[in-house]
Amino acid sequence: MGICQGKLPETPKPLNCELREKLRSPIIVFVIGGPGSGKGLHCARLATKYNFYHMAVGELLREEAKKATSSSSKIIKDIMLRGALVPAGFVMDLLTDTMLRTENAKGFFIDGFPRGIRQARLFEEVVGRPPNIVIVFDCSTETMIQRLLLRSHTGTRADDHERIIRQRLETHYTLSEPVLTYYLQKSLLRNVLGEEPSEIIFAKCCSVVDDVLKGHSVQD
Repeated sequence: MGICQGKLPETPKPLNCELREKLRSPIIVFVIGGPGSGKGLHCARLATKYNFYHMAVGELLREEAKKATSSSSKIIKDIMLRGALVPAGFVMDLLTDTMLRTENAKGFFIDGFPRGIRQARLFEEVVGRPPNIVIVFDCSTETMIQRLLLRSHTGTRADDHERIIRQRLETHYTLSEPVLTYYLQKSLLRNVLGEEPSEIIFAKCCSVVDDVLKGHSVQD
């Protein structure tokens, strides 16, 4: 399944009541999709439009892997180069620490999370609530592979090689099905076709977020 049991925590640190309270107000949108589905590009645009923060979990992990002073950097790098998963406890701690450092946030687009049902459940356990909505980018395997191979020519990502790409996709499909079912049962899932023209994809995402904002205003 591509899951790695490394020397990183499997269980996240609990948050006290004060810290959990800080995470109750912002709108939280999870954006799920395979590597190369376009979720990162559209999250960045959405964050600009709505003045939310874009948090790409994969990018946070890559930044951790680059830190020479971090004892976990080599472990993270090795895990990601195999197309495997960083343990859920470490990912949750990294995510919540980053969210809590972001002062006065109206909302978050959290890109590439959760990866696996354990991460989905841990988020609710630690933060004390589910996300406001979950957007999933539907995109064919071949389209994602071609996009990633094209990106590999820029040399910006060490894991953009076909063998690793296929492993990453296998891991994504294995883990995403129970996550999508979980959020579908909670009526939080919204599907967007990731192979339509970019402006259509963006407009559909905006429509989802606008609906969340309207509902949030009514509750307030």
